Amino acid sequence: MIRCLIIDDEPLARKGLKEYIQEVDFLQLTGEFDNPLKATDALLKQPVDLIFLDIQMPKITGTDFMRSLQHPPLVIFTTAYPDYALDGFELNAVDYLLKPFSFDRFLKAAMKVKLLLEKTNASAEPVMEKGDDHFFIKADNKLMKIRFAEILFAEALQNYVAIHTATKKYISYLTFKGLAESLPAEQFVQTHKSFIVSLSRIESIEGNEIIIGQHHIPISRNLKDEVMTKVLGNKFLKR
Repeated sequence: MIRCLIIDDEPLARKGLKEYIQEVDFLQLTGEFDNPLKATDALLKQPVDLIFLDIQMPKITGTDFMRSLQHPPLVIFTTAYPDYALDGFELNAVDYLLKPFSFDRFLKAAMKVKLLLEKTNASAEPVMEKGDDHFFIKADNKLMKIRFAEILFAEALQNYVAIHTATKKYISYLTFKGLAESLPAEQFVQTHKSFIVSLSRIESIEGNEIIIGQHHIPISRNLKDEVMTKVLGNKFLKR
């Protein structure tokens, strides 16, 4: 799912974009704003993958707003003015939609974003070699070193993955599948379609949940036999 934001000072333009977004199954609208300044806090609290951004707006233009962001998401400019096309492409805009635009034209631009993110995501997967005990991810605008031994569990968050350690939660733009394939199978087990757990960190199993500290990680029905076999192995003592 591609999380997106609308920034446009025209109510009718926002309404039209919302309707278009609702028709595309891989787009998820997380918010809308009538000027870029109001969107700044939202972007800090909840990063998005894509902004549909008007250019000619009061107080600050869309292009100046993009220049002000240290790590801007992808952008599709939506404007009634063709004169800004050069500025848009200088800012690496994925596309430039000239109002009024049809749904077909909108969908074409959205597909460009989807293909670009899929390509970027695939090339960003960590590649582990035998003997590795760590990997690096991009999180909090830094490259962070994560040791396997530090990981409690990892969970899928749409287009992101959250990696939980004893001291911090790291959120990075990765695929859950890529992370699962990169972690050593002898140290981790997938308990659910959205969770991977460190075997050494498991404290107890209660029903269909694994307990690690205050965390309760679900075990899906179709994976339970595999999980129990891997967790218990020959270590289950019984009378």
